Amino acid sequence: MSIFSGSRNNFEIILVLFILLVIIACCCCNN
Repeated sequence: MSIFSGSRNNFEIILVLFILLVIIACCCCNN
């Protein structure tokens, strides 16, 4: 699983950032 290599690196970076945003939003909503 190479995140920062390949022709689809932009899609993978956006996907990882989106997942992190969802996790942070869930943590904020739970508190």
